[in-house]
Amino acid sequence: MRKLVIPALSLLTVTAMACNSGSTAESSTDSTSISADTTAAMAAVEDNSNANTLTDAEKAEGWQLLFNGQNLDGWHIYKGRTSNSWVADNGTLHCLGNEKDKSDKRADLTSDSTFENFELQVDWKLAPKGNSGIIYLASEEYEAAYKSGPEYQLIDDENFPEKLEGWQKTGANYAMSDPLVAAAKPIGEWNNTRIVVNHGHVEHWLNGQKTAEYTIGSPEWKKAKASGKWKDAPGYGATKKGHIDLQDHGSEIWFKNIKIKQLK
Repeated sequence: MRKLVIPALSLLTVTAMACNSGSTAESSTDSTSISADTTAAMAAVEDNSNANTLTDAEKAEGWQLLFNGQNLDGWHIYKGRTSNSWVADNGTLHCLGNEKDKSDKRADLTSDSTFENFELQVDWKLAPKGNSGIIYLASEEYEAAYKSGPEYQLIDDENFPEKLEGWQKTGANYAMSDPLVAAAKPIGEWNNTRIVVNHGHVEHWLNGQKTAEYTIGSPEWKKAKASGKWKDAPGYGATKKGHIDLQDHGSEIWFKNIKIKQLK
């Protein structure tokens, strides 16, 4: 499929984003169980022919697609700035990256809709030495999405050109806690991410394994925030209902099968 670059006048820029933003045994609720749909999605992740579609069962369960596989409808550049970094390409949502600009002041892609309690599933593939993230509960009140929303970290754990702390590795609650397990596939392969936010209780899953679990506002969460990167970010974790934000950190990355189910 021909690449469809965001027109400069229709999607406007962002100077934003770094990698932003767990921890106990599994709970007994639906949020910690791996559904048959998740397993099926992981098995089919290499096949684009059925990508970006929902089954009748998924529709009945309340799932909705956030990416239609053809264009960027439903998304905009954070804070309405201008960017040509994001394209709909061969059934994927593709961030083109820029090897000369790896700063955290680039143009994230942000969902038009906001969500409060939800389960999000995303398949993604990262280029070598890449760095990106999925930010959720993001507010456009701030200069960068990561100043409000926690981040599910996506990075090349093995080949990133700088030394990584544990809280910078894939699946981590970025800058808050190390991932519980290392579950990323080798660079160049597709991964399946699952994020559950349910009344402040958050879980990160990667390829069927739980990598983070925490509760926004808990004593442990407050301690981690006060002693780490977000100690001077009053808006971090304060948004109860926010956007899904895909980070442009200068690295090439592909997303597909982006779907969300709102929870009560």
